[in-house]
Amino acid sequence: QVQLVESGGGLVQAGDSLRLSCVASGRTVSRYSMGWFRQAPGKEREFVAAISWFGSITDYADSVKGRFTISRDNAKITVYLQMDSLKPEDTAVYYCAADSGLRSTAERDYEYWGQGTQVTVSS
Repeated sequence: QVQLVESGGGLVQAGDSLRLSCVASGRTVSRYSMGWFRQAPGKEREFVAAISWFGSITDYADSVKGRFTISRDNAKITVYLQMDSLKPEDTAVYYCAADSGLRSTAERDYEYWGQGTQVTVSS
């Protein structure tokens, strides 16, 4: 089993920054690819960013490319999502997820999920 706990969400204004953290535990999490997804009210959950287990390959949704940065610290078994230049449309619950396979943008490929952290961006 893998447990994921997100933190760092909050209420900010447009243009501000936030850094989300996801602490993982259980099994050999450092060998898992990790991803961030988000779900806005009334919408389906969508891919945000993913990082390979060794951290050298990343993927981003077009909507966040250039503003968000995913990174990981395997020594701390933590994945981060640095979010800059936040927009009101970034408002959502953000979820961390772990994938034992290759890095993926597809929700169905992720086996473990955190409980989510709320990010609210006011205009």
